[in-house]
Amino acid sequence: MNIEIRTDKNIQNNDRLISYVRAELNEEFQRHSERITHFSVHLSDENGDKGGDDDIKCMIEARPAGLKPVVVNHKGHNVDTALHGAIDRLKRSLEHLFEKRENPRGGQLEFADADADKDVIDDED
Repeated sequence: MNIEIRTDKNIQNNDRLISYVRAELNEEFQRHSERITHFSVHLSDENGDKGGDDDIKCMIEARPAGLKPVVVNHKGHNVDTALHGAIDRLKRSLEHLFEKRENPRGGQLEFADADADKDVIDDED
């Protein structure tokens, strides 16, 4: 699993941040490590030096093998909440995507027992 991490000019990209993001992604997506080939994480501070509520944005793109990329965004008041919010959204999106791929129709339809309907009709005659 390849993990690429980028930041804008307002968020300092250092070894500690890179290690933290990699560890969180590896922990959360360990069970899907063979299905996902690449993660691209982009962290940005939309308001820059001005501050404000929920101004840190985390965008994560995951590339599942053989499928189109999945992209999610989440805003938070700091890097940690933005990252975990995006990870949660990505987990739900990927689980849904993998479930749809494995069970395209959502399972077998259950039909009413045809014999039960006949008995009711026969009793009315």
